[in-house]
Amino acid sequence: MSEAIKTDVLIIGAGPCGLFAVFELGLLDMKVHLVDILDKIGGQCAELYPEKPIYDIPGIPLVTGQGLTEALLEQIKPFNPTFHLNEMVESIEKIGDPGFRVTTDAGKVFECKVVVVSAGGGSFQPKRPPVPGIEAYENISVFYAVRKMEQFRDKEILIVGGGDSALDWTLNLHPLAKRITLLHRRDEFRAAPHSVEQMRKLVADGTMDLKIGQVTALEGADGKLTGAQLKGSDNTTSTISCDTMLPFFGLTMKLGPVANWGLHLENNLIPVETASFETNVPGIFAIGDINTYPGKLKLILSGFHEGALMSQKAHRYVYPDKRLVFQYTTSSSSLQKKLGVN
Repeated sequence: MSEAIKTDVLIIGAGPCGLFAVFELGLLDMKVHLVDILDKIGGQCAELYPEKPIYDIPGIPLVTGQGLTEALLEQIKPFNPTFHLNEMVESIEKIGDPGFRVTTDAGKVFECKVVVVSAGGGSFQPKRPPVPGIEAYENISVFYAVRKMEQFRDKEILIVGGGDSALDWTLNLHPLAKRITLLHRRDEFRAAPHSVEQMRKLVADGTMDLKIGQVTALEGADGKLTGAQLKGSDNTTSTISCDTMLPFFGLTMKLGPVANWGLHLENNLIPVETASFETNVPGIFAIGDINTYPGKLKLILSGFHEGALMSQKAHRYVYPDKRLVFQYTTSSSSLQKKLGVN
């Protein structure tokens, strides 16, 4: 076992809610380390929709997932948090009152006063379509997420699915792609009506194709697609040319080791009280999509609010002898000094 890394607070999950929590904790002089299972900072925003616009961040009419991540990283620079990526927390052991020893699957050990679970819904795994041999094409010509749109320029793309992801990427990649074919098992879609309307207009204009049916086999070699065999709703078979396939069959959330941390769970979510979003274990908090309480809304802005209230209670555990005086960043010279703005 490696020597323990000591910190005030350990945040599990480096998505937007975890990042903003660094800011709130930092204003109150708490040092933070973050652990994330992904190989990048940003959580779902970075993993699932880095270039997709988000419209409901207060005061920012439009920002991409990657843009929001970068802005949050800039905001927390003064507090110099330490990130541990590509690691999964395996165990949380109580060693004090408060006090925790947290171990990752890489053998790293942390000792901290407070743990904040900001793990979204756990780790996200795309659902793989039931197409024989698809594994050989994955990450070469079959992709379950769009990381960089430019990668798909001038490609013949087959997009499979009928939800928001399938329709959004059909519309977003249409200007870049050589040709897009959207395939869904029926001529009804679960996506936003406006997106479906836009897609149908492109089909009517002849600038993309819509097929009804399912993929039954892939054609190609060495992981490189050349085409896909389709079975129509009337059982007719056909082959279409494509060099890239994007299946959007949804995501499976895997809770992973969270279930073994001694926290109460309800439907794979962590119940919290709403004064500070503390769990049933004193000193362990849950913010963002992983938590549940009456009236919960799974919005990034809700997670920001939860992080602010969590930080007030966390201060009591980290500095039990210090009285916390509430201050505003607009008027407090001491907070401004911490942010390097005066």
